[in-house]
Amino acid sequence: MSETPTAGRFEGREHRLPVRVYYEDTDFTGLVYHANYLRFFERGRSDFLRAAGVGHAELLEAEPPLAFVVAEMAVKFVKPARIDDALMVRTRYEAVRGPRLIIEQTITRGDEVLCTASVTAVCIHLDGRPRRPSAGLMDKVRPWLSGES
Repeated sequence: MSETPTAGRFEGREHRLPVRVYYEDTDFTGLVYHANYLRFFERGRSDFLRAAGVGHAELLEAEPPLAFVVAEMAVKFVKPARIDDALMVRTRYEAVRGPRLIIEQTITRGDEVLCTASVTAVCIHLDGRPRRPSAGLMDKVRPWLSGES
């Protein structure tokens, strides 16, 4: 058995990351606290990149270094998740438009959609200025995109 945590898997263009709801993820009602869905989505976006061959350390060691920040996120909460639920975070990087990455995400429990997010992340220099993703980064991400501008 591997000691390495899973980074999920790709099914077609979609990255799937299984997550379990723990007590710490819930509020006093036993339902997942709304902000924790954003944490699940962040794990999905990060592990998508990791599974595509892009490590965060590699981004910081690039010349010049780069990072991603969320510039916009529209979230729709559909149904609640509860403690011990097995969830799937589904992530699709749809397009790259200049420095912007357009990402669609869904959290499901079995066939039920619990939460969706439309995300715009921006590639930046470490001083906060936008920048286009490097050619090497694009080579790793391009196979998973539905469109690129």
